[in-house]
Amino acid sequence: MSETLQTTDVAASDADLLAQTAIAVREAGSALRERFGEVVRYQTREELMRALAANDDTALDILRPRLTGLRPDAGWVEDELDGGALPPGEWWVVDPAEGNVNHLHALPEWAVTATLVRDNQPVLTAVHLPLTGETYTALTGAGAHLDGRPLHVSQTADLGLSIVATSQARPDEDEKVVRRVGSSITAMLFDALVVRTAVPATLHLTNVAAGRIDAFWQFAGARADLLPGALLVTEAGGQISDAQGRPWTPQSESLLAAAPGVHAQAVATLSR
Repeated sequence: MSETLQTTDVAASDADLLAQTAIAVREAGSALRERFGEVVRYQTREELMRALAANDDTALDILRPRLTGLRPDAGWVEDELDGGALPPGEWWVVDPAEGNVNHLHALPEWAVTATLVRDNQPVLTAVHLPLTGETYTALTGAGAHLDGRPLHVSQTADLGLSIVATSQARPDEDEKVVRRVGSSITAMLFDALVVRTAVPATLHLTNVAAGRIDAFWQFAGARADLLPGALLVTEAGGQISDAQGRPWTPQSESLLAAAPGVHAQAVATLSR
């Protein structure tokens, strides 16, 4: 009896925490929306990095105190480009401006994300798209939602009828990874109906969770890129693995998120 009550209390606490996390990402998104509209000009990498940092700082000035107040003992991942496993305990994994370079170029594909990781498992996530006002949320064991409406992955069972997507390798990525991305796109062009290539990864993963596209894959990548969408897809009934079909962890060298009906076919294509 006591264990059941304790589990219920934890679930209720996490649900309340998710609601507060969603409020925080929406507030940060509003601040970034006020900075959006004009193309930000830069002539050097240093100027680019300063412009990216200015957006990050605008959102972090809101997110850090809000999220730290919700979970004072949780760690904070300072660099959204970090990958691999985290130390035990709770950690906030935040991307204050996911798709930041799109924001600078007055393109609409960007978001604010916050994910609570507990002992290396994502527990809850909130992804806010300020230009549409949409907020995607997921809580382990409680499903994925878009503004409160349940999300479900697609029922497609034929990769040849599927829209699939991937994300570009980072500019400083290892040459082998870049070439692997290119060969995987070529393979999917033969096997899938439509192949989409763009950044950021999180927005592709929200589309998988919502059933709009059927599969997303990426080689390498950071925790902040992949954890929010991985939880959303899982809670929406999708299948998560690495590109070879093995269980995915933040240490994996690739990610595949797909509707169950096309997952095995996508693995076969990516393994060629």
